[in-house]
Amino acid sequence: MTSGRIAVIDSGVANLRSVFNALKRLGAAAYIAQTSDELKGAAKIILPGVGAFAAGMARLREGNFIEPLRNYAALGVPILGICLGMQMLFRRSSEMGDHEGLGLLSGHVVRFPQHGPKVPHIGWNQLEHDEESRLLKDVPSGSYAYFVHSYYAQTEPQNVLAQTLYGIHFPSVVGRGNIYGVQFHPEKSHATGLRILKNFLEL
Repeated sequence: MTSGRIAVIDSGVANLRSVFNALKRLGAAAYIAQTSDELKGAAKIILPGVGAFAAGMARLREGNFIEPLRNYAALGVPILGICLGMQMLFRRSSEMGDHEGLGLLSGHVVRFPQHGPKVPHIGWNQLEHDEESRLLKDVPSGSYAYFVHSYYAQTEPQNVLAQTLYGIHFPSVVGRGNIYGVQFHPEKSHATGLRILKNFLEL
């Protein structure tokens, strides 16, 4: 499947076990990294997360993950953010204040419009994309994934690999260079999610 070990960061705000088990089902040599020192030697890094942006970034600071993640990104190590983990890849978030993110992707995380569908966005929704990226190999446009979120990323079109319609179109899969993110939960998205994880492992 892939050479090298896959580090899954313990952000303190994620269900690590479900992500870890999905990776194990795919045959990945995955392990949980609780400190930045444990990222050394990882072939790829996954940053999962649920909940509030500020709490997620605080946990990354406590584990001394922020600068090492930026360094690994600059070195070309593939990084995948999941749900809140995807949002933390961006420069800033306006969730309950103004908070700095990792800055690995340009853009800002904002709340869904007040006048629109019910927030949070919970449940199955479709991934729409025109051109197949490496992360979306063998994932047809229109495939369903499972979402739970109240905020979404605003970013440049060139960073958007797939979008989803929920009152507005928002980026549901993003990527630039070696940095990738999915707004949904691949570990809960059945065949679609497992295929995307498999594609990441095979990058």
